Amino acid sequence: MLDFFYSLDVKLLHFINHTLSNQVFDFLMPIVRGKLTWIPLYILVIYFIIKKYGLKSIWVIGFALITVLIADKISSGLIKPYFHRLRPCNNPELASWIKLPNGDGNGWSFVSSHATNHFALAVYFIMVFIGYRKQNKIIIPFLSWAFLIAFAQVYIGFHYPSDVIVGGLLGSVIGYGMAKLNCLILCYRSGERI
Repeated sequence: MLDFFYSLDVKLLHFINHTLSNQVFDFLMPIVRGKLTWIPLYILVIYFIIKKYGLKSIWVIGFALITVLIADKISSGLIKPYFHRLRPCNNPELASWIKLPNGDGNGWSFVSSHATNHFALAVYFIMVFIGYRKQNKIIIPFLSWAFLIAFAQVYIGFHYPSDVIVGGLLGSVIGYGMAKLNCLILCYRSGERI
């Protein structure tokens, strides 16, 4: 059974990393996964948080930072050391065809910390901005942002698709839980719903 899932994982990796390979993606995907690339987005999000929450924004931004810290510690500090899965870029079985537009990576593959962290933030921000109301104008941009970063991780050969899928699910749960906790604390402190 595990062989079947691994085979499926490698086939999907081959499709994303090799079949979809082109010069535009080779240039863009390393940039997309870069930490500094998204600073303008973070600044814009902080601006809207301050605009929406005023003084409460300190709590909201603080919880965003804690959300990323928890997501990263769980993915990098607990899960990766436990599974010790080689990254595709370091797997000798894949060396004959894998493309590495960003060079070799180091560390372990499962789960993707990039996917975990960005999905945690995306879901947290979605919950913070729209709460539980049925508005989807902000859902698609935030989830697209997290998905794009996760896709880039597979495209450059740093992760298998299952690494980013599980990381995305884990991050989503963490982001949702932290947003609920944030709401409970702010509601308790102010006696109202944020």
